[in-house]
Amino acid sequence: MLKYMLKRLLMVIPVLFGLAILIFSIMYFVPGDPARIILGSEATEQEVMNLRIEMGLEEPYIIQLGHFLSDTFLHFDFGTSYISKQNVTEQLMLRLPNTLLIGYVGMLLATIVGIPLGILAALNRNNWKDSLISIVAMFGAALPGFWFALVMCMYLSVKWGILPTIADGTFKGYIMAWISVSIGAMASTVRMTRSSMLEVIRQDYITTARAKGEPENRVIWIHALKNALIPIITSIGGGLGHVMGVSLIAETIFSVPGIGVYLTSAINQRDYPIVRGGVLLVGFIFCLTMLAVDLIYAAVDPRLREKMK
Repeated sequence: MLKYMLKRLLMVIPVLFGLAILIFSIMYFVPGDPARIILGSEATEQEVMNLRIEMGLEEPYIIQLGHFLSDTFLHFDFGTSYISKQNVTEQLMLRLPNTLLIGYVGMLLATIVGIPLGILAALNRNNWKDSLISIVAMFGAALPGFWFALVMCMYLSVKWGILPTIADGTFKGYIMAWISVSIGAMASTVRMTRSSMLEVIRQDYITTARAKGEPENRVIWIHALKNALIPIITSIGGGLGHVMGVSLIAETIFSVPGIGVYLTSAINQRDYPIVRGGVLLVGFIFCLTMLAVDLIYAAVDPRLREKMK
């Protein structure tokens, strides 16, 4: 198991290296001049050029890329913000807990609601419960998370005053953000759980367990669900990328002081160090989370555990 974990961790390095080159190249070639934005429209061309030289923006592409890769992977330093002059790594670490809180709680909510609903739909196949759950799941899958967030904000906060408009650090302040990021992943989990459970409950060992007189709850929640978990975990792992993406948008809508708000502001201001550092940090978190998903696979599938040894 340890050998497998080390192997997967080593695989993260080329992934992040490729991501670093990609995001650097995008920000290098995207229109917009950070020096011009900092100095304003009234600055002369000479003033802009002097600032570009000071910031190292006049160096060739390959030289700038080399400095960026060296600072990132050898010194673990994302640089200094062009605008605020603050250390980007420190600022990202300050905002990371809020982003993880939104993303992971949203994924947890999608899981603890989606799996029971999927099981309920499978056990009531082709009746009104199954139809209702399936329709709601399809609606949730098609619904853009940011649109749902805006609708909730309009009615639950502005019109009815049930929840605060912004995330104020309280439990109530995060509710709308959690719901908005979980809705798409929840729909995917419901559909995958239903499909997987329908396949499992037709198997002979489920019929045998029932014939032996085992309680129906034990048959479903122990025997059937355990064997249906692999595709469900796959769906949850795949949905994590969606959840993290929506959570960055939800931070902006609900004014959560996380990486999403920080990145949005940096993109508008062409603050390249923040954008590059933020994207790499989110990519690293996603890679670690997928490693955790692989370990969960091993926990529920003995065959995979044997392969890892």
